[in-house]
This record gives sequence, structure tokens and C-alpha cells, in this order.
Amino acid sequence: MLHPYGRFCNATKFAGEADVFEAMEITRAQYPIDSNRLVVAGFSMGGASAWHLAVHHSGLWCAASPGAGFAETAIFAKVFGEGKEAPPEWEQKLWRWYDATDYAANLFNCPTIAYSGEIDPQKQAADIMEKAMAAEGLKLERLIGPQTAHKYQPETLQELASRLDALVAKGKEPPPREVRLTTYTLRYPEADWVHIEGLGRHWERADVRATHDGKGTARLTTTNVSALRLTLDGLENIIVDGQKLQGGRQPTATGVSLHKTSKGWSLGEPPETLRKRPGLTGPIDDAFMSAFMFVRPTGKPLNPEIGRWTQAEFTYATKMWRDVFRGEPRVKDDREVSENDIATKNLILWGDPSSNQLLAKMLEKLPLKWAGERLIFNGQTYDAAHHAPLLIFPNPLNPKRYVVLNSGIDFRNDAYGSNAKQTPKLPDWAMVSLDSAPDRRWPGKIVAAGFFDERWQPQK
Repeated sequence: MLHPYGRFCNATKFAGEADVFEAMEITRAQYPIDSNRLVVAGFSMGGASAWHLAVHHSGLWCAASPGAGFAETAIFAKVFGEGKEAPPEWEQKLWRWYDATDYAANLFNCPTIAYSGEIDPQKQAADIMEKAMAAEGLKLERLIGPQTAHKYQPETLQELASRLDALVAKGKEPPPREVRLTTYTLRYPEADWVHIEGLGRHWERADVRATHDGKGTARLTTTNVSALRLTLDGLENIIVDGQKLQGGRQPTATGVSLHKTSKGWSLGEPPETLRKRPGLTGPIDDAFMSAFMFVRPTGKPLNPEIGRWTQAEFTYATKMWRDVFRGEPRVKDDREVSENDIATKNLILWGDPSSNQLLAKMLEKLPLKWAGERLIFNGQTYDAAHHAPLLIFPNPLNPKRYVVLNSGIDFRNDAYGSNAKQTPKLPDWAMVSLDSAPDRRWPGKIVAAGFFDERWQPQK
């Protein structure tokens, strides 16, 4: 039994999620773990974690058992309560990163038994997931502790343990004959032998329904998917959206890649070299899901105001990583960043092209122009003395990693006390007015924000 710490209040979001899989990898190295008999379970904050891990990584588990917790953002956190200002459209779209309700269809792949105390307010999580699963044609198995508040009722817990033991004894079917995969982001692109490698429209629902006959033929139907990889051994024929392709018995380790063109599906990876893909998909917070480094400016800023703002935001982001994620971020001066750093880490650049020499080196290949008086992005011109860009983009010096301008994890003090509020706040890019001071929600006034498309071009 493995109990991941999950970065304390952060639970299993962001770095807490990375902790889970690093801890599992270490455990596998020390014990003979049967990968077809993994269970994810938890209660309260752990219940929220179990909902998240079950729906977003549904192909891993032979069973899941979330107890209490929460499963989505808006209703549980009372976001639209009386007197509250509605979050921006882009923030609401980004709830699709963590809201388990949006991924309820994936529980087709994972037997799930939810536990609730009958009089526990957090029974709401199972209630809302039951509705979300019903909309997908699935039934949520539930156990309810009679007249029980926020805890396990002993007799019901015994029944739950017995039912989980039975599911463990049965184990997963390797590989399952049918897989259903729903996602909104390439941060969560896979279930069992189905891997989504490209989306038509990011943050909109994408689906794959896949079956195989055990004799070398797989059939798939897709929605909003532009590229796939199938890791099914002995695959000879693929029928995708009614079109037949020859698979050629590709080995499981690499799988069979296919992509969509204007004429239909073709074998092989997409031809575009600069495109969104798993691990390189945005938004800004995605850069903090793997190794990263803060790069501190050492030169003179374009103007004093942006110099003060970037220093304050750098200090804030460093403190926030300690407070919430219980760690010390790696920090180097711009002139000390090594080739190994560029090869192995996402680089978080603070400052402007005058103060940060690494940013100056990359600027020509980033989608903005930034000089003393003018800041130009997406066809708009901003006064560089009073605006700063926040941005995530493939690193021009190593396109397999990110570069981020002037942002740490972008939730702020308002979300410190509850991981229900610890969701992405900004999309792929944003423009900040420095005339408004940072507050508990924002680093300044957000005057424009948006997403890049599949080819890392600003969406109009």
C-alpha cells in the first residue's frame, strides 16, 4: 500500500500528481508489483485525488474507490455564488483540466465503487459523478454509510474492502478488447493501448472508441482527434472512422502512428514539426508538471516599472512554490544556464529582452516583438512601459521543452487554503497591465488572454 504525500494541501494536482507516478515507479523498482492489479482509493482530499486519478488515468487501474472529496470546481467551490464575479471564459474552459465530471466516460475502463457518508456534505462528489456517468450510459456503484458524516462507517468499509478484494483478484484484462477515451487536453492523452497524439480543437471534447478482435484488427471511431498511436501487439489492420489502413505488425514499444489529413487518415506521424503534442500542449501551468528552472535576469530592464514588477513576481512565485508545493525551485542567473539545463528542463524566464540575455537570444523565434517602447503580439500593439507578456511556447533552443515568460504556477493566495481552487487560471498567453497592482487573484490587470492553436499559432 502506497500513500503519496501529494505536496500536502495540493493533493494530486500539478507537482502532487507527478509525485504519485514517481512514487509508483520507485515502488515498482523495489517490489514485484502486478500492473494488472493496481487500485486507486482515498477519502476526503484523498477522495478528490482518487476521482482525479481514476478518470484521467483510467487505463492504469483494476479498480477505483473515491470516498467523499470533490469532483469538479464550480459547484463544490460555489464559484457562481451570490455577489461573486464570474471567472473569465478562459479560466472556466481550463476547469476541463481537472474536473472529473468531464472525463466520466473514461470510467468505462475502470470499475469504480464510490463511498459516501449518508449525511456528509461531500456526498455531493458521488452524486454529481453518478449523474455525469449516467449521461455516458454508465452506472456508478455506490456504498453509503448510514447516518454517517465525514468518515467511513465500519460495516460499510468492510463491505467496500471485500468488493475491492474481489476486483483485485480478477485483475485487468491485458489488453482490454474495448477502450473508451475522452479528453480535453493532451496532458491526459491515453487509456491502455490508445494514445491521442493530436487534437483538432484543444479544450474541446475529444473521443476515441476502440475495439480489437484479438486477431490483429482494431476498429476505432474518433471525434476531434488529429493524430493517434496504438500500442497493440500484432496489429495488422486498422479501421478508423470507416477507413481501412494496414498496420504492419508494429511492436508494442513504439506502436502504430496515424494522423488525419484533408483526405482522411494516413499511417505515420503528422508532418508538422511544431505542433502541440503530449508534454508540449500548454497552458502556462503545464510547464510545472516536469523539471523546470527559474532563470533570473542580470541586466538592466527596458524600464524601471517592468524591472520592479518582474522582480516582485519572481519573488512571489518562488515563495509560492515553497508554501504550496513544499520545495525549493531551481534558480540560475541568465548567464549561468547550461546546455544540459536547456536539454532537460522547462525554462521560466523572468524579465525582458534587455534584462534577460537568454530571452534576448530566443526573442526572434518567439511569437512577439518586444522593444523599448512597443510590445507587439497577435496583431496588437501595447505600450512596453506599462505591459508585460505571460507566455508558454516550445523553447526555440530545444523544442522538446517549454519556455515560459514571467509566470510561475498561476493560481495565487486566493487558492492557498483549498485545493478545490488550485486550478489553472491563465491560458497559453496573457497580457498584463502594470498600471494595476497584483492582488490575490491576478498578477495585474489581464487586458488580453488566449490559447495557441494546434500549430502554436495565436487563435484569433
